[in-house]
Amino acid sequence: MPRLNKTEWIAFAAATVAGACLHFLYTLLPCPVTALVAPVRESLWEHIKLIYWPCLIAGLALRPKQPELLAQRAFSLLVSVAGMLAIGYVYHICFQGDSLLFDIALYVLMMAVFFLLPHLLGQTFWRGGQAVLVLLVLALGAATMLFTFLPPDGLLFADLSGTPTWVTLPC
Repeated sequence: MPRLNKTEWIAFAAATVAGACLHFLYTLLPCPVTALVAPVRESLWEHIKLIYWPCLIAGLALRPKQPELLAQRAFSLLVSVAGMLAIGYVYHICFQGDSLLFDIALYVLMMAVFFLLPHLLGQTFWRGGQAVLVLLVLALGAATMLFTFLPPDGLLFADLSGTPTWVTLPC
């Protein structure tokens, strides 16, 4: 089992709290700037902002001390977001789940994945794909911002706060 150093534990705690606070930012300060970093709807896609932005900032803050983990952190960010979307889809859409406790546990789990996974991945394999992984992380950020204002049709972008998901969103 990988062990996080003190700086990584602090970054984990700060990123987790920051992401939780982002959930309420747009409600408190509704404007285009806060919409870029905070969920504006209760869709699965909008909630990846809670993972993406805090993890991106934490990864950048940890980079000077651990530059060799850049590719692994980029991959871990993509895995965390994909995990949040996939597990959230199965729970909320397929099983019609609606538990705040589940959502919080999933969020904390995906934050932990971001911080732990880089230490489980080997060093040499990731160096060759570092540029591609960084570009994918940047593309995800661009898609997050674009889909805030122009969300496509689809289950990942549907607002789940209204009617029960089983009525409007077939699995």
